[in-house]
Amino acid sequence: MLYPLVIWFGQGQVEPRWLAGMLLLAAATRLPTVKLSRVARWSAACALLLAACAVWANALLPLKLYPVLVNAVLLAGFGYSLAVPPSMVERFARLREPDLPSAAIAYTRRVTQVWCVFFIVNGAIALGTALWASQAIWSWYTGVIAYVLMGLLFGIEYLVRLRFKRLHHV
Repeated sequence: MLYPLVIWFGQGQVEPRWLAGMLLLAAATRLPTVKLSRVARWSAACALLLAACAVWANALLPLKLYPVLVNAVLLAGFGYSLAVPPSMVERFARLREPDLPSAAIAYTRRVTQVWCVFFIVNGAIALGTALWASQAIWSWYTGVIAYVLMGLLFGIEYLVRLRFKRLHHV
C-alpha cells in the first residue's frame, strides 16, 4: 500500500535507479523468508525485471507498472481457477465451510468472475495513470483509490452474500 507513496515522494528527490535499488534491497531481504509457489516465483521475477529496467534506464515508468503487474497476476490466478475449478472464491469459502451446497458453488464462481472484471478494470486504470497521468494522480489512484474500490467491492459482496445465504438457507 505504501509503494505508490514511496514512488511519489521519491520522485524528484531520488533518481529512479536508486528508488529501484532500494526496492530491490527491501525485496532481497524479505524473499529468503517467504515460501513462494511457482506462480509467486514468476510474479517476483517479473517484479525484479521491472526494477532492473528502472535501474538500467534510470526511469520511473517501470516502477509505476508494478501495480499493473499485481493486477495481471491476480487476474491470471482468479481466471485460471475459473478454467480449472474450484474457483478462487470457492477455495476461500471452503476454508470456513468445507461442505458447500451447489448453489453456493455457483455463487462463488460468479464472485470470482466479478473479481476478474475488477482486476481488468483496475489494471487498465493503473496502466493508464502510469502512462498518461501525473505522478500525483498515479499515486492517488494506485495507493488510495484502488484500495477504497477494493474495500467497496468486498463490502458489497459481503452484503450480497448475507442476502444470498438468507434466500438459499446456506
